[in-house]
Amino acid sequence: MPTLYHSPNSRSSRIIRLIDELNVWSEIDVQIVGVARNDGTGGHDPKNPHPEGKVPLLVHNGVEIWESNAIILYLTDLFPKAGMGPVVGDPQRGRYLSWLAWYGNVVEPVVAIGVAGLSHPVLDVTFRGMPEMIARLARALESAPYLIGESFTAADLLLVSTFTWSPDAAPDNQAIKEWINRCEARPSAKRIAEFDSKHVEQSSDV
Repeated sequence: MPTLYHSPNSRSSRIIRLIDELNVWSEIDVQIVGVARNDGTGGHDPKNPHPEGKVPLLVHNGVEIWESNAIILYLTDLFPKAGMGPVVGDPQRGRYLSWLAWYGNVVEPVVAIGVAGLSHPVLDVTFRGMPEMIARLARALESAPYLIGESFTAADLLLVSTFTWSPDAAPDNQAIKEWINRCEARPSAKRIAEFDSKHVEQSSDV
């Protein structure tokens, strides 16, 4: 059975949401662990096997899978029946993989660079900037309700987490705002919030 190491109200919360969307609660062992937080709270948890003490971390058959986009791809391939990710052979598979990779290769760096207030031509050329990132996302959502088309997938789940964690950072773009609202109207959004609220105290016992 796969084991997910999770800390409430962290990046691993989106993996918990994916478990809910896949409806595989009984097929994944969720272990609550503590992590060091940006506000200085928390710290190293000896129960967390992640080599950097972070989350999420998925362990399956003795193999560690880390990074949210890799874990999402792994789980949607492992549990394909829910249709949360196009399978091999599906014409949309390449588009799905591209959005998952784009999150890690572009979105995370651009957001981090913006928060840090950094500016340099090398960063702009390598990762693009916030305006370019927003424009790319908006173009996709102006032609379809979700990133892969008509259906909500794990690509939406991953990308929308950028803005649900920091609502004030959501761009003033109608297509993106409507997409965020569609994603957050799904029952899984409420259920993950309830799950995390029940386990916050457990994760703080480091």
